[in-house]
Amino acid sequence: MIFKPTSLGNSSLTDTVLIKDKKSCKKFGPCGVGEKAIYLNSFYFDRKYYVPFTSVKRIYKRIAMSKGGYTGKGMFATIPYLVVVFEDGKEKQCIFKAEEDVDHLLNYIKKARPDIKLHSEQAEKRLLEKEKKRNAKAAASLSPKAEESIRILEDCTSYLDKNSDLCLEMSASAKIKRSYERRRPAYSWAALFITLLGIGTLIYGIYALITHAGFGIYFLLFGLTAVFFFSGSNVLPTSRKQKRQIEERFERAVNSLKSLTKNYSDFPLPAHYAHPIVCRRMINIILDGRAETIGEALETLKEDLQAINSSVSVEQEEYDEITAIKPIFLIMNYE
Repeated sequence: MIFKPTSLGNSSLTDTVLIKDKKSCKKFGPCGVGEKAIYLNSFYFDRKYYVPFTSVKRIYKRIAMSKGGYTGKGMFATIPYLVVVFEDGKEKQCIFKAEEDVDHLLNYIKKARPDIKLHSEQAEKRLLEKEKKRNAKAAASLSPKAEESIRILEDCTSYLDKNSDLCLEMSASAKIKRSYERRRPAYSWAALFITLLGIGTLIYGIYALITHAGFGIYFLLFGLTAVFFFSGSNVLPTSRKQKRQIEERFERAVNSLKSLTKNYSDFPLPAHYAHPIVCRRMINIILDGRAETIGEALETLKEDLQAINSSVSVEQEEYDEITAIKPIFLIMNYE
């Protein structure tokens, strides 16, 4: 191994075990999950560090969010982080380009290492409180129709949890499709201008290098070139291939869920809404007494999602759920 990852904690793996484990680790963006350790990135290098699972206490997602996410107005963006807490409260935070990579990593950890907690301490307390309230509601008298609806939805949730990768892919492809469709043309043309400016900067940088115009300018010009290219590479108005790839990815995700629900007798939801979060929120709606049947709960859920916009303040867990399923409902026009 040319670049051996560095252990962040007091414990470490032997070189033989480390080489084998990192080589076979499953990669998620800049990080990776092996059998013995989780591999984390530095600012410049992927999987530069590692923490043995024997030292890991919890792994969870943290989001930095700008306004405008539900309206399509402004430059909306989320900055996803993976946080690993280990030993006596030490913490390593890793930035990701794509939130879906964090979700897939956490989903993989959930299956491969069920002993590791996947929420922050604060989130865990809030979830326990919600669970207590839910149990109290479940203990209250419900109509036979409501109890039957909850039983069906709980069975669906268990089934979908076993196939969570397909649900995550549906959510991720819907987010990308929604973002692409809401992108303003002006942004694409601005990106084209920036990219052309980057090409011009690159040409001048080569010229400066040949004519010995100064050592520092090389870093400046080539650094600016990299920034310009990375800023404009994915939003060019001529990127027809990108649009086709987004459409094809979303179509594959929908077809996968259709195949999944066909294998389930009398699946109660449209295939494109087959997501465990959808089922759980519908269960809560029935427990709250806002609906009795599955059809009523789905319509109420649609109303709830339509009422949420950038002016609504929500907790991290609520945000995770909303951003996982609302893009799907938006793309499907709530049908």
